[in-house]
Amino acid sequence: MALVLSFAHTSKNLEVYEYALFIGLGGLWYLLLSTLWFLLNPKAQTEQTLNETFLLTADFLDTRRQLIGDQPDRESLQTQLMTLQSALTEHHETLREILILSRKSSGKSNYQSRRLLVFIQLVEILETAIANPVNYEKMDVLFRKYPELKADFQKLILELSYQLRSIAEHSNKSKRFPSNKVLSDALKTLENDILKFKNENQIEDYDRYLMLQNLLDYQKKQFEKLKKIKWLLGNPELSSDDYIKNDKLKRFVASQDYDPKLILRNLSFRSTIFRHSLRLAVAVMLGYGIGLFFDFQNPYWIILTVIVIMRPSYGLTKTRSKDRMIGTLIGAALASGLVFLVSDPYIYGALGILSLVVAFSMVQKNYKASATFITLSVIFIYAILQPDILKVIQFRVIDTLIGATLSYLVMRWLWPAWSFMEIGDTIKNSLKANTDFFKSITTFYIKKGAVPTSLKVNRKEAFLQTSNLSSAFQRMAQEPESKQNHIEDIYELVVINHSFLSSLASLSSYIQNHSTTEASEDFIVISEKITENLDKICTQLMDINFEDPIETASIYEPIPFNFPFNRITNDTISQTNSEQTHKEAHLIWEQFYWLFSLSEKMLKLTYKFKVH
Repeated sequence: MALVLSFAHTSKNLEVYEYALFIGLGGLWYLLLSTLWFLLNPKAQTEQTLNETFLLTADFLDTRRQLIGDQPDRESLQTQLMTLQSALTEHHETLREILILSRKSSGKSNYQSRRLLVFIQLVEILETAIANPVNYEKMDVLFRKYPELKADFQKLILELSYQLRSIAEHSNKSKRFPSNKVLSDALKTLENDILKFKNENQIEDYDRYLMLQNLLDYQKKQFEKLKKIKWLLGNPELSSDDYIKNDKLKRFVASQDYDPKLILRNLSFRSTIFRHSLRLAVAVMLGYGIGLFFDFQNPYWIILTVIVIMRPSYGLTKTRSKDRMIGTLIGAALASGLVFLVSDPYIYGALGILSLVVAFSMVQKNYKASATFITLSVIFIYAILQPDILKVIQFRVIDTLIGATLSYLVMRWLWPAWSFMEIGDTIKNSLKANTDFFKSITTFYIKKGAVPTSLKVNRKEAFLQTSNLSSAFQRMAQEPESKQNHIEDIYELVVINHSFLSSLASLSSYIQNHSTTEASEDFIVISEKITENLDKICTQLMDINFEDPIETASIYEPIPFNFPFNRITNDTISQTNSEQTHKEAHLIWEQFYWLFSLSEKMLKLTYKFKVH
């Protein structure tokens, strides 16, 4: 804004340093207002972000509910889940910074500690929701034969989703939270139907019964987490045992690196931000030059449009350019109609302020609508200063169209940074995070004891990197088809990574919430085999250049490995009468078989690429 203002007003009465001083004072004035508002309402940001997280979690659960049973559009639902997961992970990162950093700076408070514990429950709800303890193909066959079981699960998850939305709406009014009785009744109905299924089918469908029991256990855990959230938001006084130590918390927040070498490393065309900075600088000067050459009324409007629209991402810049142009045209049309009906400057002022408030409130939700109201605001404010309002509207439209078009053209042709240039690193980071998470899970399963903080940190990193991968692929999908190198194979790698994380979440959630048996020799051997596969994939990815056209350099020939899934599961079940041990064996070995299959798929896929 300071850059735009420096082009907007060339003062003849002030020296440059005086002009700069006034702009600086304006910044200090805004800082003062922001600080004052924070002191008056310090909980506003926390409450808003937490409520948005509740709503996104509810949407995630509801989408997950739709995946139960036969679905003709299961792939689109999976894509929707990936998008929601990315948004949730971003909100989790924001909440971590708000709650943990504020706690470090201001010390422990009952409010912050309660919100932190609520946040932890929301993270675990997401992990449990992502966890997939069942095989979809098996589940589809079962629910076609027993539709009442499908209806029971869907009703239960729908109620969980509804209650999360209700908590978001009444977060500070715990008396208005929905009763737990509806969920308790839904769980009892589901338990009775599963027991009825067992009694009717006896031993021949015992495998499916165990699958249903594991799925039921996950929903019970969700219910327990929801009850704890309600209790925490009911403003209880926490005991010293409820507080989380700062030395554990600080491991969940990445510290900012202020090393001056970062600047030097980014002064390179390999840096996406460096390319974006150059593009932005060139677009700004071109825009202002065009405005001066054609003697436009307010050429700095072109600069403002360029700065607002241009982003490092091609897809986002293209979308914002289009939305900005459409919004400006709509706003100009509305303003033109109003100025013929109204000529009172006080009404112009009131409409200008109202339009600006609406514009900023919608900027994150609907940029096209926001651009419409920004245009209305600018036109009404200038209508007070300029008698020829139609001329103001004309130049506003022209300047915006030039700025938006220039932003798109520069983004498309000037030092472009296409996603395929970086997607390999993003895939590698996601896979490495999943590998570390898998190693933490297997180590904990073997050693038992208290859940180590390292497992939770690795879980957080796996979710974050998988979210980054999903976002990177979405950006790639928005780019020109000629720049979407290997998009089908990359999409398959993205989906496999998400499936891998889903399976890891199932294992992680189960072993943290259940006492487990001693790790067998088979468990150790197969976990080492999966780890070996993951390490090979990471090595392959380091040598792949996704910018090259695809060439099948070699065909992956796996070393023969017989995964004795049925033998191990049946042996475990036959050796004990404990149903809990049976459920553990079914879940652990089904997930290990799935993880092994996914690692083999990824290894085979990476061998298709040309390796340097």
